[in-house]
Amino acid sequence: MTIRSRRESVTFKHPFHIRGIARELPAGAYEVVTDEEMIEGLSFAAWRRVATMITVPAEGGPGGTTEMHAIGSIDLADAQRIDASAAND
Repeated sequence: MTIRSRRESVTFKHPFHIRGIARELPAGAYEVVTDEEMIEGLSFAAWRRVATMITVPAEGGPGGTTEMHAIGSIDLADAQRIDASAAND
């Protein structure tokens, strides 16, 4: 089975909450990693998402320390939508 990881930077302009993380996160840029596996047996390349993770500042740790949390892709999209709509208020 072939697995690939995609990395992207996601920026929030306001402090935000995301399901699966019990605290409010500060505004800023966050690295999001999406793992996908190749769907075998097709006549073309197709990938299925198997995990989405976000790197966040560690709670109570020394500056620069981070934690990686598994999150749902829909929860990430919801947090981005809420952040974008807050900019229009």
